[in-house]
Amino acid sequence: MKALLVYWSVTGNTEKVADAIEKGLVDQNIEVTKKVLASASEDNFCNYDLVFLGSPTYMFMPPEPVIKFIKGKLKTHSKRGDIKLKSPRLPGKKAVVFVTYSGPHTGENEAVPVGKYIGQMFEHIGFEVAEWYIASEFHGRKEMNINGALGDIRGKPNEQDLAKIKDDVLTLVKSISLL
Repeated sequence: MKALLVYWSVTGNTEKVADAIEKGLVDQNIEVTKKVLASASEDNFCNYDLVFLGSPTYMFMPPEPVIKFIKGKLKTHSKRGDIKLKSPRLPGKKAVVFVTYSGPHTGENEAVPVGKYIGQMFEHIGFEVAEWYIASEFHGRKEMNINGALGDIRGKPNEQDLAKIKDDVLTLVKSISLL
């Protein structure tokens, strides 16, 4: 099994999650290629069995570099003829969209549009999609971390959160192996 792990991170939250995913994949002897978003524009997702794409949430949307990346990928896959009516599934292709968020106003719901937006790219290409949402510290504004909808999220994702992500990778890989 081959995996591609792509992420965009400014404050380090999404990068921490990407590192935990990478460790989980390596622990399962999965060949993994890890890249920051800017260096993954030429990668063909269809060359991998499992693709992870991570992004933070900015005002319940992906940040502009992520949107630009997705539009470019859709254009590339459309030109190649990968996008077909009814978006038929490609056998053995799975994508995981992981989204970090602070959710000071409405919690996880602030991140769901990001996961759905990114997930649509993968579904159009023919991948089965899973969405993972990870509460994360809001850097730069303490009140967002202690008075928001999620309560005290300082230091998140913490070691316990990252261990759960590694476990989620194990569960995912086992479920794929059983197919």
